[in-house]
Amino acid sequence: MAAIKKTPVIRFKGFEEEWEKKTLNSLCSILTKQTGFDYTTTIKPSLVKYFSPDNYSFIQNKDFFGNDVNLKTDFYIPKKIAELYPNILLDKPSILISISGKIGNVGFYQLSKKAFIGGPVGICKLLAPSDGLFILYNLLSDKGQKYFQSLIKASSHSNITVEDIRKIPIYLPTSKLERPQIGNYFKGLDGLIHLEEQKLEKLTNLKKAMLDKMFPKDGADIPEIRFKGFSEKWKKKKLGEVGSVAMNKRIFKHQTKEIGEVPFFKIGTFGGKADAFISRGIFEDYKAKYPYPDKGDILISASGSIGKTVEYLGVDEYFQDSNIVWLKHDNSVLNIFLKYFYSIVKWSGLEGSTIKRLYNSNILNTCISLPSIQEQQKIGEYFQNLDQLINQFQEKIEQLKHLKQALLQKMFI
Repeated sequence: MAAIKKTPVIRFKGFEEEWEKKTLNSLCSILTKQTGFDYTTTIKPSLVKYFSPDNYSFIQNKDFFGNDVNLKTDFYIPKKIAELYPNILLDKPSILISISGKIGNVGFYQLSKKAFIGGPVGICKLLAPSDGLFILYNLLSDKGQKYFQSLIKASSHSNITVEDIRKIPIYLPTSKLERPQIGNYFKGLDGLIHLEEQKLEKLTNLKKAMLDKMFPKDGADIPEIRFKGFSEKWKKKKLGEVGSVAMNKRIFKHQTKEIGEVPFFKIGTFGGKADAFISRGIFEDYKAKYPYPDKGDILISASGSIGKTVEYLGVDEYFQDSNIVWLKHDNSVLNIFLKYFYSIVKWSGLEGSTIKRLYNSNILNTCISLPSIQEQQKIGEYFQNLDQLINQFQEKIEQLKHLKQALLQKMFI
């Protein structure tokens, strides 16, 4: 029987050689804190919370992941103290591995500045810095992470040792040209994800800022920012003046099943995936006889994550009474406006309270400032368009992350 060829499923053109198996110890000089290191009496009292040219960043395992190593850390250590412990002073490109807590957290320190390692971190000082990215993504791949998990399962403790790290198997190309090509590809993919995340952050910050400025502040009757053509004062009312609280008729546990025809959302699954169902017969009967939301109504969680909202899209589904409610309102307010008002609302009677429930009285006594229907429509459409852009970026980021995960599985052995 022919031996299985040791090559990845996907690789760059021009490379055909089999990969060879090595241990991490053959690619790095692996170190942790040295003998004589006394964190409590020597290091801890020396730490400061400010950066200066005379201090090094004090990096802990929460300060690194992938290509991202945070040098603006919680603490800094004086150089004269750090240099007494050369084993845990980063002075050349190194792979960092958390050996306690978040096992399998791996980072690549590429030496923009010297830094000092604090806590349970394995320091793998690279013998060939050009291999750094390849090793990093190898350890972050599905196979690499499963190996870390196998080390935890094999141990009676929730940590791994330096010896464990030294023995980590690494399959790598014999061609030293293929290694950086693979590493740089994933670095580029991470860069693209980061760029999209930055765009998403800007959009979410814009939405937050505009929500603050396009609704009147307490005591004001106009917002700071509004669309051209609108100058009238907003009218202040209580929600109870424009509508009443509605909810579905109660569904009892014996009426639900794990598999069924119509999804039944409880407070724990509201806005997510239903884990209970009711029969079509009960649904049609209750929908005809008792309150049921219209398409576009904004459902509100009255317990759990208080005030969480979900727009009812008109599909067949049912909701847990008293825990999921909506405002059955008149035509003085639009749902598209109400949706975004709910995202900034201060519910009556709840501010500064430890109450973990939103009662009907809290909703009905809450004040709302209302502009004209035309202005409500403009405001709602503006934030709706922002939400669509935000969703597009979120979906793109998820797609890129899924692509990265799939390629991590197929481009390493």
